[in-house]
Amino acid sequence: MTVEPAAPRRHDWDLGAYQARARAACFICGIVAGPLAADHHVVHRDGVGVVFLARYPVAWGQVLVAPVEHREQVVGDFTEDEYLALQRLVRRAGRAVEAAVPGERLYVLSLGSQAANAHVHWHLIRLPAGVPYPAQQAEMLTADKGWLEFDEGDLAALAAELAGALGTA
Repeated sequence: MTVEPAAPRRHDWDLGAYQARARAACFICGIVAGPLAADHHVVHRDGVGVVFLARYPVAWGQVLVAPVEHREQVVGDFTEDEYLALQRLVRRAGRAVEAAVPGERLYVLSLGSQAANAHVHWHLIRLPAGVPYPAQQAEMLTADKGWLEFDEGDLAALAAELAGALGTA
């Protein structure tokens, strides 16, 4: 069963407000510790990592995967075994997104910086079918494209479907 979302509302980025939030506190640690979990659709959590729907997605079904522990360097802060465990979770989450969200390709990328959003995380973004080539890849992420607001019911249904695929429903 794949959730078909209602048409989203596109929003322009308020970059100043976004940057202030990103620098104020670690939002991933807030999700893991609990205070921000209610503001996000958490799909899966185990001893290795947490998977949740993006709060400001650029495409339907965008999820983030992050380690439970606060780590800042995408490879340097992990032993090989820890890194491989996280990549197994990234793969499992990616397979769940591919099954639930129609599209051509799954993009997997690590974003963030020491200045803001320092907690290591990977974005998993499904390229919708039919997007013209000049609008694909990094072009999907440019600030001038804004972000998409989806219906909360549709997001909850997608989160439940992904949780089921990850075995956490």
